[in-house]
Amino acid sequence: MNYLQFREQWLDVGCFSIYQLRAWKNNFDPGALSRWVKKGYITKLRQDWYAFSELQREPDMARFIAGKIYSPSYISLHTALSIYGIIPEAVTQITCVTSNRTTSYINSFGQFHYQTVKPELFFGYKQELLKRGGGCLIAEPEKAIVDLLYLYPQYNSAEAMRELRFDEWWMHEQLNHDRLIAFTHQTSKKALTKRIELLIKTYKDD
Repeated sequence: MNYLQFREQWLDVGCFSIYQLRAWKNNFDPGALSRWVKKGYITKLRQDWYAFSELQREPDMARFIAGKIYSPSYISLHTALSIYGIIPEAVTQITCVTSNRTTSYINSFGQFHYQTVKPELFFGYKQELLKRGGGCLIAEPEKAIVDLLYLYPQYNSAEAMRELRFDEWWMHEQLNHDRLIAFTHQTSKKALTKRIELLIKTYKDD
């Protein structure tokens, strides 16, 4: 099989693993991948995972890749908060939550960081459809806040909460308080509950 034939078969998939290719053709030659990487046709994302280099121009491709190369995981923390417009910063690194070990990957599609939570805290996400087709898993806005304050306990004062620079209009008009409290209680973490209460009070008083 030459590259053009392979591209026609797999381009719409976006990214793929060597295991998918072997399931497709049990005699698939992995040496072809090495040759195509050297020629710049495809990019190695991490061990055993690849994507077509031309897809770097596609919007949302990095979000799509994030959930493929390391699972289970969902986009959360600063990346999700930026996507929702809750924080003003444009975030370049894609941060995800996983029930596996903490790890990071860097490739030509971007920087991907995965932070561990206990399996019982792996909830509160939804499927988001992407422009390229397919989708990715992303935290609900309120769960992204819960994840952030759970994984970064240094946000424990009113001053620290203000430094997060959450959009005040969103906090006053869009935040679903009931969902935020429900997600917080589901974690059964008293210290986290106190930080969430402090966050609400801080932005209510501002």
